[in-house]
Amino acid sequence: MKTGSFNINMLICFAVAFLVTAVIAPVLIPYLRRLKFGQQILDDGPTWHEKKSGTPTMGGISFIAGALVAVAAALFAEFDIKLLMMVLISTGFGAIGFLDDYIKVVKKRNLGLTASQKFLLQAILAVVYVAVLGMTGELESSIIIPFTDIELGLPWWVYVPFILLVVTGTVNAVNLTDGIDGLASSVTVVTALFFAAAASLVGNFAASHFAFAIVGGCLAFLMYNKYPAKVFMGDTGSLYLGGALSVLAVGMKMPLVLVIAGFVYLFETLSVILQVASFKLTGKRIFKMSPIHHHFEMCGWSEKKIVAVFSLAALVLAVIAYLSIQSFAV
Repeated sequence: MKTGSFNINMLICFAVAFLVTAVIAPVLIPYLRRLKFGQQILDDGPTWHEKKSGTPTMGGISFIAGALVAVAAALFAEFDIKLLMMVLISTGFGAIGFLDDYIKVVKKRNLGLTASQKFLLQAILAVVYVAVLGMTGELESSIIIPFTDIELGLPWWVYVPFILLVVTGTVNAVNLTDGIDGLASSVTVVTALFFAAAASLVGNFAASHFAFAIVGGCLAFLMYNKYPAKVFMGDTGSLYLGGALSVLAVGMKMPLVLVIAGFVYLFETLSVILQVASFKLTGKRIFKMSPIHHHFEMCGWSEKKIVAVFSLAALVLAVIAYLSIQSFAV
C-alpha cells in the first residue's frame, strides 16, 4: 500500500469515527435519559459528586459504534485479520462493561458484576485474542524493549500469562481513571494518538487505522463528556477503551511501551493499591482519597484542572514513548 493512500485511509477512519459518534451521541443521550439509565454515585466518592446522580451513562455506546463503522470501512477497503480481531475483542470488553452497567442501572445493584466475574470474562477474551491470532499465524511471542533496538522473544509459557496481565490490567486501569468528567476520554485521546503515530512509524496497517478510529470517537464524545458532563461513558465505554489500548499494545509488540505511554492509567491504579495496602497495614491513608484524581479534588483542584494536567502529563509521556521506539521505524 502506498504511503499516501495509507495516510488518507487513516484520516478517513478518524473522520468516520468522529462523525458517527457526533451524530449518535446527541440522539443517544435523551434516549438514555428516557430509559432512566442514570449514573448512581457511590457513597465513597467526593460528596459534591452526588449532584451528578442521574446523569445518563452507557454513553460509550456512541464511540463504540463510531469505531465499528470506521473499521468496517477500512476492512472493506483492505481486509486485515489483526484489525478485525482488534475491533471484535475491544467490543467484547465493551459488552462486559455494558452488562456491568445494566446490572447497576436496571437491576439497581450499585456494584454491578463482582470483581471475580469481571476478571474471568476479561481473561477469557484475552485468551481468545491470543489464541485466534496464534491460529492464524498473526501472533509473535516477542515484545519491543523501549529505548533499544531489541525485540525480545519470549517462550509461550511466559508470553501468554504476561499478555493476560497486560490486557486485564490495562482494562481495569482505564476503568479506574474514568472518575471525573472528561478524564478517561481526554487521556485516551492522547494515548491513542501515540499508538496511531507509533503504528505509522513501524508500518502497522491494522493498529494505525484502529487507533485513529479511537481518537476520532473519543474526541467527538468529549463534546458531551467534558465538564459539566451531559453523559458518562460508563463501564461500557471505559472497558472498551481499556480493551482497545491493550490490543493495540499487544498487536504492536509494545506492552512495555504502554507502561510509558499509559502511565497515567498506571498511576491511578498504583494509587488505589498503595491506599488499600497502607490502610490495611498501618491503619493510615496515603492519599485523601483514591484513585489519585479524587485526591487532587480533595486538595481543591477543579475537575477541569485535573483533566488538563493529567492530559498534559499523558502528552509528555506519549512523546517519550514515541522517542523510545525510533529504532523500529520502517
